Amino acid sequence: MNALPTLEPATDDACCTPAEPPALGADAAKRKAVVFKALADPNRLRLLSIVKAEPSGAACVCDLTEPLDLGQPTVSHHLKILVDAGLLSREKRGTWAYYSLVPGALEAVSESILAL
Repeated sequence: MNALPTLEPATDDACCTPAEPPALGADAAKRKAVVFKALADPNRLRLLSIVKAEPSGAACVCDLTEPLDLGQPTVSHHLKILVDAGLLSREKRGTWAYYSLVPGALEAVSESILAL
């Protein structure tokens, strides 16, 4: 029967030195959490996808309800969350609102994830 080796405590002082301050401060973490929370909903992900695929670069709210099979107030709520998170911008044209991706927003999210 083989005995398990005895593990000795580490004697290297470097393993117990305090870590550097977190690379992500509290304020930055809160801002990133808003974006991640906005992305955590399947309907909002679909909205981003639809807006991104729009050849003109902007999608009317009137064209976003049918693909999601949701009412206009619900779609508008989701769009507001995406605007507040800095992912979409809103432009009023007459009685309709048009939404487009904020330039660089999706790339910033990607970089933000990689930086964690």
